[in-house]
Amino acid sequence: MRVQFVLQEIWIGLRRNLTMTISLVITVAIAMALFGTGLLIREQVDSSKTYWYDKVEVSIFLCAKTSSNPNCQKADATPQQRDELKAELEKLPQVANVEYESKQQAWARFKDRFASTPGFVQSAQEGDIPDSFRIRLKNPEEYKAVAQAALGRPGVDQVINEQEILKKFFNILNGLQWAAMFIALVQVIASVLLVGNTVRLSAFNRRRETGIMRLVGASNTYIQLPFILEGAIAGLIGGIFASILLVPSKILLIDRLAGNVGFASQLGWGTVIAVIILSICFGVLLCAVASFLTLRRYLKI
Repeated sequence: MRVQFVLQEIWIGLRRNLTMTISLVITVAIAMALFGTGLLIREQVDSSKTYWYDKVEVSIFLCAKTSSNPNCQKADATPQQRDELKAELEKLPQVANVEYESKQQAWARFKDRFASTPGFVQSAQEGDIPDSFRIRLKNPEEYKAVAQAALGRPGVDQVINEQEILKKFFNILNGLQWAAMFIALVQVIASVLLVGNTVRLSAFNRRRETGIMRLVGASNTYIQLPFILEGAIAGLIGGIFASILLVPSKILLIDRLAGNVGFASQLGWGTVIAVIILSICFGVLLCAVASFLTLRRYLKI
């Protein structure tokens, strides 16, 4: 009988405040979808960082007539300069491997990497990319020692650390993640306010029943339970809708982003399921806690 009464009170509360309940469900769904999207972006960025930071290279471009460096526009680097530079680089304790890449090899790799954007490939031609040494470091953080050893040597045009490029790129993705989290926070605040208003209205409409229950000796928990469960159910429904929205977010945003920027691997569905479960639990907990705190303030029992 007690369970039946609680369920009946929950149904009455949800039906009486139907429009506010629908608004709450929609707000929670949007908030949890944005929250989950932010978590998915973070997981993709973290996994990509782990993969790419272990594979970053230092590129030392040699002098060529096409170089922007005035000191390199007279002639290409000589074979002797290349050999001396390679021998010097291989002596450095920070270097794990040194690989020479000719103009022809660089052009072939460029065409292969940007094969999906033929307009970009057509804007360049063979010879625009000079000869270079691609250096794998034992510790990517020890880039400066290698750069200092190479800069200023005869035949060297410029030194590029791929880690710095990756850091800038991942900073952009982190900004996207925090933007989603900020919008989700705004939606969470709106959800808390809606929960509070819904519970206050429901408590006001049932103040007579509440008074009677109090007179016959009902416990505070028994009186509060229907109101708390109303908020929890609304949060559960909102979380379920959010989980539905996270599936296209994964396919249309995360996977497409991974394909366009060349991430090492796509985010697995196991991670998506874990984020969905977390979003649903967070939505339920958020609404239940907001209902409980509102009742303590506005329901005098």
